[in-house]
Amino acid sequence: MIGTRIVLKRGGRDEAEKPFWISFADLMTALMVLFLVVMGVALLAVTKNVTEREKAEEQHRKDIEVILERFTEAAKRYDGIKVDKERRVIDFGDRARFAFGKSNLAADQESVLRQFVPEILTLANDNLGKKVLKRVVVEGYTDKTGSYLSNLNLSLQRSQRVLCTMFAMGGANLLSDQQKEDVRSLFLVGGYSFNASKDTDEESRRVEMRMEFLGMGEQRASAMTQSGNFGECALR
Repeated sequence: MIGTRIVLKRGGRDEAEKPFWISFADLMTALMVLFLVVMGVALLAVTKNVTEREKAEEQHRKDIEVILERFTEAAKRYDGIKVDKERRVIDFGDRARFAFGKSNLAADQESVLRQFVPEILTLANDNLGKKVLKRVVVEGYTDKTGSYLSNLNLSLQRSQRVLCTMFAMGGANLLSDQQKEDVRSLFLVGGYSFNASKDTDEESRRVEMRMEFLGMGEQRASAMTQSGNFGECALR
């Protein structure tokens, strides 16, 4: 027994610690994998949202192009009326030209306006029109003769004259009460004096209708005015 050798096992401590370190390494690996998964999902979600918004914006742009083309086709049925797609403007040319210093329109000019306005209302009130068209601004212009303020007042009167023409009680091609309600809801009067003048004074004394379009997610505001009670034109 004296010669018996006692062998001490020194690996016990290492073996006891190994399960802990292995578990810790696995835990860190799992956390890293989870982090990568979460980041991947987040990036996919962001990319998807951006892509969907870009698709919606592109469709909105195409819808505006389509309705502008429809206005262009409608204008072709009336001699002298054109649509400028770049400026998004309906130009009536000689069909709504004013005499020097005047805001009156001839009877045949008023008749043409009342013929074309229902075309605008029809396009504005169909599904596409309600989706993209916000309003139509009637803009009057003058030549460069005279002072700024006097011309500003004259341009406003010319814009107002166009609206008065739509609400006229006598003459050819009168609008129905429902069409007048739609005009009141959709149209807005604006005046621009001699800004954006044309090459000649005669061409500058004009009126245009500028189409304004809704933004993404925007809806056309409904009229808050009382039905009927259109009143009479204050211009003489």
